[in-house]
Amino acid sequence: MEKTENEQKKEFLMSYQLAKRDVTRLEEQLAELRIGKMSPGCEIGDGLPHAHNATDLSGYAAKVDELEREIVAARYRRICAFELVRNCIESLEDEREKLLLTYRYIRGMKWEKIAVKMELTWRHTLRVHRNALKNLKMS
Repeated sequence: MEKTENEQKKEFLMSYQLAKRDVTRLEEQLAELRIGKMSPGCEIGDGLPHAHNATDLSGYAAKVDELEREIVAARYRRICAFELVRNCIESLEDEREKLLLTYRYIRGMKWEKIAVKMELTWRHTLRVHRNALKNLKMS
């Protein structure tokens, strides 16, 4: 089944939030790995390798290094996604449309909060969103 143009636009706009979540997930994994190393008596069931022999830290160091590289790469993807999505939103002429898309796709706000913040009814919020998607030019 082929996606509609609006579905493709929404997926593109959501790419920033997905990249942001990816960075958070990797950072949480790294924090858990480091906590596990600082508390060797504590068993963490995270599936990651932990040094059980205090003299052999090579496996642990390699995993930490690998995760740190993944985090740097994920942060770069997040920055790139932010830049693409932001530039696309900023290309709109209507300020309300820009604001609504920024709230939804950059800040990740829920529809109810957007409606209240913009002082719009629920229906009008969705109408502005529909028009914004229609006017959005993906380059």
